Amino acid sequence: MPRVPVLVPPVLAPGVLAGRDQPRLEVDELVLRPWSGDDAPAVAAAYEDPDIRRWHVWSMDVAEATTWTTSWADRWRRDEAASWAVVDADDRLLGRMGFQKLDLDDAEAHVAYWVVPAARGRGVASRALSAVTELAFEELGLHRLQLEHATANAGSCGVARRAGYTVEGTLRSQMMHADGWHDSHVHGRVADASAHEEGP
Repeated sequence: MPRVPVLVPPVLAPGVLAGRDQPRLEVDELVLRPWSGDDAPAVAAAYEDPDIRRWHVWSMDVAEATTWTTSWADRWRRDEAASWAVVDADDRLLGRMGFQKLDLDDAEAHVAYWVVPAARGRGVASRALSAVTELAFEELGLHRLQLEHATANAGSCGVARRAGYTVEGTLRSQMMHADGWHDSHVHGRVADASAHEEGP
């Protein structure tokens, strides 16, 4: 299809990620750092957890986890996505936080996260999400972040709400999981609006 004139210029220019090193973030006792191939065994172990498998609908062995962990540096350099290993002071893996489907034209991306079973109930995901959201808006210049989760995934819904992501609606029969189709909640935050009262 021939390219037609676009009346609105891209919000972000190429290089929003590639033009800088991926930062290390700290919030309370948590450290968000770039992934390393050395994280592969811990990532493979995380994907043995039934809840992570259920809601993320895939698993991986150590070799696959090595490919996954080492892919993020290239995805950062291509302005595609950003992902951090969430670790404790002893560099033990607690979870994953990041965004993907980065759209430079509209300055938006989709958030994804998980937390290992031993680290749940401590606000790890919501604090890490808040840190990445602040970076995305204040330093990278994104305008909107969005996340989606199955409506049956109450834990993910709580994470989103605690990080100020408003429930914007429900998509019917939108996600396929091992037990069939699930409705999903859509949550969003925009850079020029503070967290406000949740929707239904």
